[in-house]
Amino acid sequence: MPTDYTPQLRRFMQSSGLPSFQALYQAGFSRQQIKNLRQGQIQLWRLDSLQKLAQVLHISLEELLASFGSAISLWGGEAIASPPSDSNQAEIQALKQEYQRLSDQLAQQQQTLQQAFQAESLQILESWLIQWPKAAQAARQNPQLPAVKLLPLLRPVEDLLKHWHIEPIGEIGAEVAYDPQRHQLQQGTVTPATLVKVDYVGYQQGDRLLHRAKVSLVSNA
Repeated sequence: MPTDYTPQLRRFMQSSGLPSFQALYQAGFSRQQIKNLRQGQIQLWRLDSLQKLAQVLHISLEELLASFGSAISLWGGEAIASPPSDSNQAEIQALKQEYQRLSDQLAQQQQTLQQAFQAESLQILESWLIQWPKAAQAARQNPQLPAVKLLPLLRPVEDLLKHWHIEPIGEIGAEVAYDPQRHQLQQGTVTPATLVKVDYVGYQQGDRLLHRAKVSLVSNA
């Protein structure tokens, strides 16, 4: 007795908002096609019809074949009951070549975008890359060198963060109202709006939180 694939079909129809087989008929499928599908004779369907059905049911072609195609045979990635004709083989080969071309093109575009991003970032950091190693060496040779003199060299890094729209959350030592969405209490517990002190600055990029500012309770002493 042939397997009845009606339950699988109804399940996919329900997930796709199709109330009845009539909805499938109205979508362009014949009664004979649906009958073949329910009886496990999906190999009688044309490939383009199978692709259309997969779109209507909001599933992939692979999932469609796995759910209804126990009796189906695959040849070169195309669903058929017998080996494809020369014209079908040529079409399949052309599709494979086009897929490979688009994949290569996408990979090249990604590489180009990455290189452009790196070049733009390096351009902003150029002065820091040149001057920071010399300043660090001078600090090692002269431990008495005031650290404040090194702060201007960090300007390119600050400019890069601004270029990426990354903004700090809080200032070191500032006393602010505790906000659990923006602050991380390092020790103890506290209720929102309680006064806390910023120990480590946090960062956000637009509406996206990168790191919450680390805070501690304000001493009453």
